[in-house]
Amino acid sequence: MAEDFHRPTKLPPRMFDAYQGGIDPAVQSRVAHETAVALLARVRNDPDPEVIDRLVSYTDEHGIDAIAELWSHASPRSLPGAMWRIYLLRLLIRQDPEGTSYYFQRGADVIATIDPIVAGASMPTGPEEIIALADQILRGLYVGDFAIALERAASFCRVTAAGCASVADDRDVVDPAKATQLTTKAARFSTIAEELGSCAKLWRSESLD
Repeated sequence: MAEDFHRPTKLPPRMFDAYQGGIDPAVQSRVAHETAVALLARVRNDPDPEVIDRLVSYTDEHGIDAIAELWSHASPRSLPGAMWRIYLLRLLIRQDPEGTSYYFQRGADVIATIDPIVAGASMPTGPEEIIALADQILRGLYVGDFAIALERAASFCRVTAAGCASVADDRDVVDPAKATQLTTKAARFSTIAEELGSCAKLWRSESLD
């Protein structure tokens, strides 16, 4: 999943596959869970606005490789797995706010669910609004209701998936290669939506670890 997103790091595009190396998977899993739990507990117990701002903007300055090394191999339905996906979504949005806001707005226009409302983006949704949404969702991991932050992210993914699929239908005849690319992107967003939705349910039942 991590390799599906562009990352501002000096590593080759598929270098994350090599992160496991000789590390015992059990040790890696334990470290992922312990760091996610410790970070979340530390900030939520003492929500210093400056600390939260630094965590939200961490990947803007440092890239995402350190977070990837910690959390990218965690189960999709785990605390580190959920946090990893939220950081990836924010990165995706900030690297292409024009394109992402276009697909999100298209999805909001065609989807027949309340997901646009749950996601919480301002309408109409342009680049500035989609960036603000990304920051709000990530900030929501550290303050407020954690499950709501995950549900907002899941709704964002469902709306964007609908938008990608709709544009793919439009492009199918004139540009089938692009249509296929967008269909694949829609499927990936849908998968992340399912994973984050499951994480939200697990969090509410105190079973997300």
